[in-house]
Amino acid sequence: MAFKGKPPGSGSGEMSHRTAALRPAIALDPAAATRARSLRRQGMAPEAIAARFGVKLEEVEKALVQMRSPRPETTRGTLNVTLDAHRLVMAERRGDEPLWRTMDRMLDELLRLRAAAARRGHARRRQGVAPALPLLDPMPER
Repeated sequence: MAFKGKPPGSGSGEMSHRTAALRPAIALDPAAATRARSLRRQGMAPEAIAARFGVKLEEVEKALVQMRSPRPETTRGTLNVTLDAHRLVMAERRGDEPLWRTMDRMLDELLRLRAAAARRGHARRRQGVAPALPLLDPMPER
């Protein structure tokens, strides 16, 4: 039986309704705010963006402040694992497949290898031979 996780819901990654309620009101609708951030990334000055949308500079600044900045010195990756484990998972990705699919594929492969090792290992254990790959040994019974 293949390991298959449940993919994230359609709203995953979106801002919480509570967080959105705490944010200041902006005179730009969400699409215009997204476009303003895009224009800023392209190098347009906030004053020019305000003139383009016909709103006060303060409103554009509020939209721009909500942009997230990358943190180059993070100690954890997207998967909330160590950076070494994060690099391993990212190296296993196929193209730009979602991380959840990569994890499902890796876990499926691990479980299949464990099952195969268990089938091979029963005969070896009867002969008193230790498993070659301890990680692939099935989890001990509790």
